[in-house]
Amino acid sequence: MTRSFSARQIQQVRRRSIAVLALGQVLGGMGAGATLTLGSLLIVNVAGSEALAGMAATMNTVGAAAMAIPLAVLAQNRGRRVALSSGALIAILGILVILAAAVQQWWPLLLAGMGLLGTGSALNLQSRFAATDLSSPETRGRDLSLVVWATTIGAVAGPNLFQPGEIISQAWGLPEFTGGFVIAMGAQAVGMAIYWIGLRPDPMHVALAREGKTGGGLVKRASGFSLLRTSSSARQAVLTVALSHAHMVALMAMTPIHLQHHGASLTLIGVTISAHVAGMYALSPLFGWLSDTLGARYVVIGGQALFVIASFSAWFWRDDYVMVTFALVCLGLGWSASTVAGASMVTGAVAIEQRPQLQGTSDLVMNLCGAGGGILAGPVLAWLGYGGLSLVLLGLALVVIFLNRGIFGKPALS
Repeated sequence: MTRSFSARQIQQVRRRSIAVLALGQVLGGMGAGATLTLGSLLIVNVAGSEALAGMAATMNTVGAAAMAIPLAVLAQNRGRRVALSSGALIAILGILVILAAAVQQWWPLLLAGMGLLGTGSALNLQSRFAATDLSSPETRGRDLSLVVWATTIGAVAGPNLFQPGEIISQAWGLPEFTGGFVIAMGAQAVGMAIYWIGLRPDPMHVALAREGKTGGGLVKRASGFSLLRTSSSARQAVLTVALSHAHMVALMAMTPIHLQHHGASLTLIGVTISAHVAGMYALSPLFGWLSDTLGARYVVIGGQALFVIASFSAWFWRDDYVMVTFALVCLGLGWSASTVAGASMVTGAVAIEQRPQLQGTSDLVMNLCGAGGGILAGPVLAWLGYGGLSLVLLGLALVVIFLNRGIFGKPALS
């Protein structure tokens, strides 16, 4: 029998769920941060080859993409609580595999562990959607953006686990560069407990009950790709998020190489990337509020305008460190605006019982496009240079503007 909830109870569950999801996002972000920094160092140490250094981030992306839809199906059939807790458990298993591979000095197993740890990134993406289960259309962007903003803390803390982690690895007799993963494993375990205990009642089940739908149990529903085929608004939203992510990853990934070729120190490169990351997350609540107040498409167009500014700045002032940093900040802000508003559009494109599948498909396509953007950016950089890459990426911004052109009074896709 489906339990009924009063409006007051629904709001209480909504507020508590957002707080739980934000806290879990802080803890989960540490795993991703550790992977991006310590992961590359650990792979080089185990494999003895710098050629494999980039595989840490690659396997994290592959793992996140591979688990996006399975976690979405689990959320659809069993609720957010089970899906997020299971994702955290798989991430913990990934860290155990990483530690075992480091002890055995077996790099193929290490890559497999990195892939499993990528599940943590997949559940972090699902968390932002879970925050909207009980949102109204007027609060959807703000609720989502608060959980996205919480990522900042974990993303900043993760790369700084090196020193305390080394103390742990030395005390426990573990290989070099593994202590940070031990800390990340503890954070994931706490996060799993928080999801399991804090998401009661489950926001997805409450949302289904509010709409008079079945909560829990296996229910046959359309797959995410079926929804993309049948819903133009779903296609528009997913493409907006995916192409914006590909634009950001392609330019961001090549910036350190460009700066290094122009003699920038590692410290200056680090400052540039830190400013970029701050742009990605720090103002996400503002973009969420603007999405609710002005409309998500206006915010998407604003985000693409920031992409255009970033690309032109990176092209015209590509030899000026300050202006390249400015371009990266604009790139981060554009990504934040476009993905926060785009995720809100994904959530609003279909009915509540279909959302998890579409959200998981969106995360899958987003990760694949990001990986593709990073892979293709290298050859384009070698062929056309940093300025040429910046101009090529303008094409993606124009496509997204075209998709959302309804705000200019022309026919839109939805």
